[in-house]
Amino acid sequence: MNSKSDSRIRRAAKTRIRISQQDKPRLSVFKSSQNLYAQVFDSTGSTVLASASTNEKADKMASNNLSSAKAIGQKIAERAIEAGIKKVVFDRSGYKYHGRIKAIAESAREAGLEF
Repeated sequence: MNSKSDSRIRRAAKTRIRISQQDKPRLSVFKSSQNLYAQVFDSTGSTVLASASTNEKADKMASNNLSSAKAIGQKIAERAIEAGIKKVVFDRSGYKYHGRIKAIAESAREAGLEF
């Protein structure tokens, strides 16, 4: 019997195999009960090129909601473009493309990243 997190990790592994074959940087998101995290990895997945989260000391966000997800999408797009990355593959980490995950992706697209 699989738990909810085991099922999510299994789904994420299947999509990451397909993503790794594309040879593009990967925008990966993770959501915990209190924070949101977004990272851009190189095509091998071994090096973090840019990152943003609601848990950063510089401007810690009040809560884990839709408005903070939009802000994280903006930040990750700005930092990725500064690092010279324009095109990425979106890795939703086994989560449904809905709510906070969708808000991160759409705000990153609006800020200039191409998926």
